[in-house]
Amino acid sequence: MKKRNKILFVIAVTLIMVSICSVPAFALTEEEVEAAVNAQGRDAVTGNIFVWFLCAIAFLKVSQKIDSFLAGLGINVGHTGGSMMAEALIATRGAFMAKQFAGGAGGTGGKGASSGGGGGFMKGGLAGVVSRNFSNNAVKKATGNGGGGLGGKAFTSSVSKGGSFANSVIGRVATGNISSMGTISGAGSSEALMSYLGYTALGEDAEDVPSYSNVEIGGGRIMATETSADNPGGIDVGMYNTEQYMAPSGEHTTITAADGTSWYKQYAQDSVERTPYKAPNGAIGYHENIVKKLPDPPRRKDKV
Repeated sequence: MKKRNKILFVIAVTLIMVSICSVPAFALTEEEVEAAVNAQGRDAVTGNIFVWFLCAIAFLKVSQKIDSFLAGLGINVGHTGGSMMAEALIATRGAFMAKQFAGGAGGTGGKGASSGGGGGFMKGGLAGVVSRNFSNNAVKKATGNGGGGLGGKAFTSSVSKGGSFANSVIGRVATGNISSMGTISGAGSSEALMSYLGYTALGEDAEDVPSYSNVEIGGGRIMATETSADNPGGIDVGMYNTEQYMAPSGEHTTITAADGTSWYKQYAQDSVERTPYKAPNGAIGYHENIVKKLPDPPRRKDKV
């Protein structure tokens, strides 16, 4: 009687586990994956897929143990697992495929390849490695340090729409250390700044939207030339992250970027430019002109 109760208990547990684990796995469709990518970003979905892959292998191992137990009780069961070597090969192949999906194999070189502090390369497990690889590839694309693989393609697509993924990457560079992260400048930098300031998301029909040139983003600063209805000839502008810089002297405003960070914004101001010259009598004189010039940058908080 006890043996029968044990068998019934094991069968019940097996059925419950199959119901819980198998249904979500086989119910996943391509449309649901696309919806998840649009809602969460490709880097998050990549990590989730990899975690699911590891859970699937764990489930198979548990099923194999249950099969072995049932076989010991004299009940015929099917085989759910092979040798450890074969399963290791399957796991390795799955890791390689997930890494390819996240942006291709390769090292973590380049300015944007920081893997975060703390737990080192394997922080967060294999899913964390894949997620960081995807994000770092996007940073490489933004800073012009490589094509960026799948992460770079996702960044390009997102920045053209003013998407949250692109803005998070731009914000990471904008507030990061220039020596390790690099800067966003040159080709694509104007589009990146338009996205980061929230103008791209307004759509093509938005009115009174400025444009930017000579853009450089990084190290807690954003430097550019802004052209607008008020300044059709263009005016230099400097923006300084409020978490990293003291408030600038002189007239300025505080704006909020698309990623929620705050920035001091200051335009070039009237300044007297003095050019020396030598008068006929040998005296030194000065030509004075009023020009628009950015004030000196404010002090960094970590330098105070």
